[in-house]
Parts: sequence; C-alpha cells; structure tokens
Amino acid sequence: MVLITGGYGHLGRAVVLGLLAHEATVVVIGRREEQFAAAFQGADTSNLYFQPGDVADTVSVQTAFAACQARFGAIDVLINNAFYSKGNQPDQLTDEEFAFGLDGSVGSAYRCLREVLPYMRQQGRGKVINVASMYGVVAPDFGAYHATPQFINPPHYGAAKAGVIQLTKYFASYLGPENIQVNCVTPGAFPGSGAQAHPAFIRELEQRIPLGRIGQPEDLAGAFVFLSSRAADFVTGHNLVVDGGWTIR
Repeated sequence: MVLITGGYGHLGRAVVLGLLAHEATVVVIGRREEQFAAAFQGADTSNLYFQPGDVADTVSVQTAFAACQARFGAIDVLINNAFYSKGNQPDQLTDEEFAFGLDGSVGSAYRCLREVLPYMRQQGRGKVINVASMYGVVAPDFGAYHATPQFINPPHYGAAKAGVIQLTKYFASYLGPENIQVNCVTPGAFPGSGAQAHPAFIRELEQRIPLGRIGQPEDLAGAFVFLSSRAADFVTGHNLVVDGGWTIR
C-alpha cells in the first residue's frame, strides 16, 4: 500500500495514476475529499482510497496513518508530496511567512516521516519518497520572471526544498540498517494551468530547458513508480532529478 500526501493536485494526480497503472493500492491523504473526487472522476479507482489528514498537524497525521494501517495493513511506501507556503516577494517576507513556508515543505516531510516510522519498523521494511525541487539544487534564473513577477520563486521555498534533499540523505543513512529506504524526487519546471495561461512566461522556461519544453505531469510519474517498487530496493539517499536538463547548465 502506498500513502501519498498532496495526491490530487497538478503533479500528485499523475503520480497516483502512474502507481495505479502498476496495480498499486494507493491512499491519498488530504483535507478536501471533494477535490479528490473531482480530480479522479472518470478514472479507474478500484484500488484508490481517500483518507482525511492534514500534514500541518501531528495529531491529524497520526490519526490518518493509524487508520490506513488498520484498514489496509502494511504501509509499504510513503510519498511526501504535499506542501504549503505563503509570501512571494524575496526581500519582504515576514518572519511568520518564512517559518510557515519552511514548515510547509521540510517540516511537514519530517513530521510525516517521523510518524510513519513505527509502522515500517514493525514490519521490518518500507520506503519513503520525499519531493524537493530544482530550486533546492540551483538558484532561480531571475531573468525568467521579469515579465511575470507573480511567478517568482521565493527564497523560503528553495531553502526548504534544499532541506528536503538533506533530510532525505540523513534518514537514508540513519534508517538503512533497518531496511527502510529514503529517496527524493526533484521536479523541474512543471507549471500549472495558471502559469500556462501566460505563453511568454512558458517560453522563458522552455529556452532554459535543454529538452526545449516544460514538464508535463505524466513525465514525473515513472520516477515514483520506480522508487516505490522492488526494483529500487538497493537505492537509498538518492535525489532523482526530473527537470528536462535544467540543472545541468
């Protein structure tokens, strides 16, 4: 059984569908069941389930994981995909916005990893897959945002995603002797529908990507299928970058 947070958003939906196509049982943990239902309307959902849970709240995470284990048995994989943030202007973030953004990426990932460990330790195995970002690896090219400053990537997001990569390495080393693999996927430019409504911005992104196009959600699914599978049993502490080549330059 695979648990995924943030499983009904722009990228999460494609990851879930990829896992379902390979016959996984998938439980999406989230706050809005109506959005979950809308996201997967018309899809084959015979092995797909929803579990209420809020990654910002420890008790909510504990309750969600306990319910999933009781209903489905072994928690084979946890995918930490959800995040939250606020504030955008790089040099005008409040202390509260900065702290909130850090918690929304690296804090929530740690919280979920910590709370799933008792189940994985009890069964003697497990896989955790965190989600970072290319801006946890490289700094933004601010030239891409001159005409569309509303899409600028704020500093607490990149700092938190860099933290996710280090968190992954730390726990891969710590949990290796317990047969728990911890890996990370780093997406590149996968703009949502709002950003795609600005063709000039998309062109700015495309010219910075060696493959010459932005990522589509389906481009990301295979990375999670691989890292969730037995094929990745000897892979841990790895950051799998899926960015069309952005970070090689």
